[in-house]
Amino acid sequence: MKKTIIILSGILLFSCSKKEETAEQTGNVLAKDIVSMNDMQIKNAGIETGILSQQNISQKIRLNGNIDVPPQGMASVSAPSGGYVRVSNFMPGNHVAKGQTLAVLENPELVQLQQDYLLAKSNLNYAEKDYNRQKELNESKASSDKTTQKAQNESENQNIMMRGMAQQLLALGINPANLNAGNIRRNFAVVSPISGYISAVNVNIGQYVSPVEKMFEIVNTDDIHLALKVFEKDISKISVGQRVYAYTNQNPDKKYPANIILIGKDFAPDRSVLIHCHFANYEPALIPGTFMNADVETNSENAFVIPDAGIVTWEGKQYIFEEIKPKTYKMFLVTLGNSENGYTELLNFDPEFMNKKFVTKGAYQLLMALKNVEE
Repeated sequence: MKKTIIILSGILLFSCSKKEETAEQTGNVLAKDIVSMNDMQIKNAGIETGILSQQNISQKIRLNGNIDVPPQGMASVSAPSGGYVRVSNFMPGNHVAKGQTLAVLENPELVQLQQDYLLAKSNLNYAEKDYNRQKELNESKASSDKTTQKAQNESENQNIMMRGMAQQLLALGINPANLNAGNIRRNFAVVSPISGYISAVNVNIGQYVSPVEKMFEIVNTDDIHLALKVFEKDISKISVGQRVYAYTNQNPDKKYPANIILIGKDFAPDRSVLIHCHFANYEPALIPGTFMNADVETNSENAFVIPDAGIVTWEGKQYIFEEIKPKTYKMFLVTLGNSENGYTELLNFDPEFMNKKFVTKGAYQLLMALKNVEE
């Protein structure tokens, strides 16, 4: 019998100590939505209180889109003439500078073009001399007008032929001014028209390519911008110069500030308009095509706000705590508005509460104290 009494006493003592420990950790529930705490509990929970004030807070519109590159920042590279690929050392992701050789092609017909140019140049030299001679003879009546005109026509024809072939050679990267019989070649280089990163390579060694085929595609990421879709209901709130904060799904806490620089003038089939934004700072990590979310700050308004740490969510609703007397707090249902810089607007805040204290930090611990003890 004594053993039974001792065991029951131990159970009672253990039960009382657990209740005291729970009360010490969580606080005392005085009513359905009221909880009190002692100084130690308040310190451990990190609870802070303060009088709520009014601040200018912006309305935000949530948009989505992707990283884009303007037309002048993209290049599709083709060969100016057909040929067989002899050199191609680049892969997607490699950076190239404007004018850098991307590939070397071989075309035997290039030899004929250089020969024709040199012959036209030689013939032009002879035709000009003959025309000058005929003009002098004609002035002294030793040559007919017809002969002089024929010499002039031949000189002009040779000049036209030479200049036309010179332009073809320049397109192939051959400087006609430096061309002579000793440096005729059958290879020509394909160079990059812009600086940037190679996004596609469509050739391999030995392949024959024609002028209509895309050999390389290059993207200049220095001029990337953000293209966002704005629906008809929000377009009136958008204007050039507005600040935008973009972020990815993978890292929503990393914000990329940008400014709206262009607003589209026509609607897509889904009744949206495309807007373009420039990033405040170049970010190498942003790759063209990356999906982005963005918050646009619209007109700001003066409103009562509370730090986000003072708001709790319970069963799909939001609440804040008022300090109704020292160390005692009452939970109130609230309707939230816009959020900005760690503060959230209270839409149903009664001005009569202006001089009352509310919990600005540690509200979650109060909620746990209230609901855990209730359970």
